[in-house]
Amino acid sequence: SEDVLSKDAGECAICLEELQQGDTIARLPCLCIYHKGQVFLRMDIKFQKVAFTDCIDEWFEVNRSCPEHPSD
Repeated sequence: SEDVLSKDAGECAICLEELQQGDTIARLPCLCIYHKGQVFLRMDIKFQKVAFTDCIDEWFEVNRSCPEHPSD
């Protein structure tokens, strides 16, 4: 299910960025949480590029299980 994080919750196991209050998250049946939708990763001033990731959406394009509980 999709939700908004109510408090900081450590590191996303997919992108390794912090899960911060206000982030849109996906909560899996095993109760693990990951970023849902676009997440800002970094900005490269020299090349004027911004990097984003879609974490769980991109993960589910190639995997259908939780990254931390692949046998569930």
